[in-house]
Amino acid sequence: MAAGSAIQIPSRLPLLLTHESVLLPGSTMRTSVDSPRNMQLVRSRLLKGTSLRSTIIGVIPNTSDPTSDCDDLPNLHRIGTAALAVQVVGSNWPKPHYTLLVTGLCRFQILQLLKEKPYPVAEVQQLDRLEQFTNGHKSEEELGELSEQFYKYAVQLVEMLDMSVPAVAKLRRLLDNLPREALPDILTSIIRTTNQEKLQILDAVRLEERFKMTIPLLVRQIEGLKLLQKTRKSKQDDDKRVVAIRPNRRISHGSITEDEEEEEDHDDVVMLEKKIRTSSMSEQALKVCLKEIKRLKKMPQSMPEYALTRNYLELMVELPWNKSTKDRLEIRAARIVLDNDHYAMEKLKKRVLEYLAVRQLKNNLKGPILCFVGPPGVGKTSVGRSIAKTLGREFHRIALGGVCDQSDIRGHRRTYVGSMPGRIINGLKTVGVNNPVFLLDEVDKLAKSLQGDPAAALLEVLDPEQNHSFTDHYLNVAFDLSQVLFIATANTTATIPPALLDRMEVIQVPGYTQEEKIEIAHRHLIPKQLEQHGLTPQQIQIPQVTTLGIITRYTREAGVRALDRKLGAICRAVAVKVAEGQHKEAKPDRAEVGEGEDCKEHITEDAKPESISDTADLALPPEMPILIDFHALKDILGPPMYDMEVSERLSQPGVAIGLAWTPLGGEIMFVEASRMDGEGQLTLTGQLGDVMKESAHLAISWLRSNAKRYQLTNASGSFDLLDNTDIHLHFPAGAVTKDGPSAGVTIVTCLASLFSGRLVCSDVAMTGEITLRGLVLPVGGIKDKVLAAHRAGLKRIIIPQRNEKDLEEIAVPVRQDLTFVLAGCLDEVLNAAFDGGFAGRARLEQLNSKL
Repeated sequence: MAAGSAIQIPSRLPLLLTHESVLLPGSTMRTSVDSPRNMQLVRSRLLKGTSLRSTIIGVIPNTSDPTSDCDDLPNLHRIGTAALAVQVVGSNWPKPHYTLLVTGLCRFQILQLLKEKPYPVAEVQQLDRLEQFTNGHKSEEELGELSEQFYKYAVQLVEMLDMSVPAVAKLRRLLDNLPREALPDILTSIIRTTNQEKLQILDAVRLEERFKMTIPLLVRQIEGLKLLQKTRKSKQDDDKRVVAIRPNRRISHGSITEDEEEEEDHDDVVMLEKKIRTSSMSEQALKVCLKEIKRLKKMPQSMPEYALTRNYLELMVELPWNKSTKDRLEIRAARIVLDNDHYAMEKLKKRVLEYLAVRQLKNNLKGPILCFVGPPGVGKTSVGRSIAKTLGREFHRIALGGVCDQSDIRGHRRTYVGSMPGRIINGLKTVGVNNPVFLLDEVDKLAKSLQGDPAAALLEVLDPEQNHSFTDHYLNVAFDLSQVLFIATANTTATIPPALLDRMEVIQVPGYTQEEKIEIAHRHLIPKQLEQHGLTPQQIQIPQVTTLGIITRYTREAGVRALDRKLGAICRAVAVKVAEGQHKEAKPDRAEVGEGEDCKEHITEDAKPESISDTADLALPPEMPILIDFHALKDILGPPMYDMEVSERLSQPGVAIGLAWTPLGGEIMFVEASRMDGEGQLTLTGQLGDVMKESAHLAISWLRSNAKRYQLTNASGSFDLLDNTDIHLHFPAGAVTKDGPSAGVTIVTCLASLFSGRLVCSDVAMTGEITLRGLVLPVGGIKDKVLAAHRAGLKRIIIPQRNEKDLEEIAVPVRQDLTFVLAGCLDEVLNAAFDGGFAGRARLEQLNSKL
């Protein structure tokens, strides 16, 4: 810059082209830079410059920078503003760009454009004198009446604003401290003006012309503020009058103004307050809502908390504080509904009928908290829906599988952004009554995380002594859940915290027997599949023998989900045949080649599969109804998935069958043993847990201590079974983790078979825990284990003697098909597992044994 009293800008300035806003001298503006020439100006001039001179640029308004370097520059605006680049901020998202903070210094006029690339540079002439900003006030005679008039309007405008705001107080001080020449530019950039008006002020080089153009803008702003203040005052004085004349305004003007929108919101608040006062919420909740509605009236609508408070009050109004449905208490009708919807499940039906009977005697009975525990596919979720239908209540299902945040149960506090109530309160809002049936599905699959333990949050929900005053974090007031009938479902109780399990009434739902599955299939599954696939009983017939074949050969499960899928596959195959037959006009040749009309009436098992599987007959319409037999099953479902392999796998010594319980139901489990020369080591494989490993060590220790009694020797003839002998025990299905004490008797039987060289009976399965003295202790899951053995075709089952009471839960047809051996010690187990017993030469010693 030139030295001397007058401050001069450089005669050559790089030009920044803008088109979205206008920078006036004395004002500050942020502008985004993303075009090629402007980007090059920032990189080459501002970022690499080291002197104050390099930060002075020329800002040209109303001119767009071309998107490509190859395009020519458009006509530049004649007047620009010399600016000082105060700040440069760069970013690469969503595309590379810079944001400049520039402060206007003075006006300049472009004399000549010197170059266009890489960024435009022009020779300029300064139009304003910068030294006037640093000198004192000019005399009032030079400014004249125009300056005084402008100053008066400026002071009036500022005093209409709230002087308690720091920015307004600072502007008032600037009016007194800044020279009058700078005020038109500064106030024009502050008040509400368009870019075109700012451009006119920029082009006004003469100070008198600038004052004349700015005064009307100030007057317009003052009148707008007066009108706004008058409108607000009248609305506060007489709300009813404004509500009454609002429809006339809407008709006359044809559009809704901002004031009318505020009036509508005010009406909504009044209606919301009326709903709160007429609602049947508790006294505590009413007190909180009235306090919040008072805050809402005083709150500006632009505040974020306005919407949060309004949503909270609307939720409080929508909740069913005292609204409930009337229960159907007719026990006979309830029993009919339950029997029609579900087969078997006698325990569940009995418990529901007991609840109805007590409700008849006592009206204010608290809702029970039940927990149905059983394998998948046995109908735990669907029976909850049937219970709601029986009672005449609303039903709501809450899936808890994988939930790891306690806020899902209790809700979020309203101080958080995006807060919302928990699933319990949301469910009550959805059903609209305070006594629904809530199904908490998969309660055993809750998880912990940094956000808390949802299982701990359920303790208050599922406690009959506490849930009458359940407090959701979002509501922050108590809500009565005592009338809600909570039903939880789980596959196992092992993963449910003990405190939560103690609050629920656990009802075991075991797997179905084959006879029950057949009845379920023909009562419920087959009609459902026929309806879903558009078939009728006149088009397809599935005999009970075929259903039994599907159950035994294609499914091996405790529930009926896989059975339902197999029946769906059969219906789809038949639907293809029926759809093809409807488009064929030719009569089937089989009727002509057959044995006349008798052949149509009597369809053999060999003839029917041909109508389903033979590719040569695809062009012929099928004969109705299509009978599904074993040949058709093989064609539709493929070869059987499960074979009766029990006898084949027990063809050599060292193999026994055990029974295991899993969350999916009971399973049979083969235990295999082999021996080889070694150093007396015991190897266990098959992903065994610590308890099962201990059972294996117990079994080998008991056999070693009783080897002489049973004449058990190793390969060298020694009674020390581990003398120069290694033993390997393997539990097949090595990818599945196994644990538990119930495999003890199976391991003993397997090792006894290995060292004696005798085969275990192929129709025997066993379960039970052992002790070092040879006692057989009781185990759990007897019913599921027995059903698994029955599905596998086994005939004899060895169980602990103290588990005899569990046999009463097994259906009579299953008990009649099986023979149960109750064993109190391992001697009885071995005698039942081998043909002819297992006493050998130690028979007398066994009779005199204290065991």
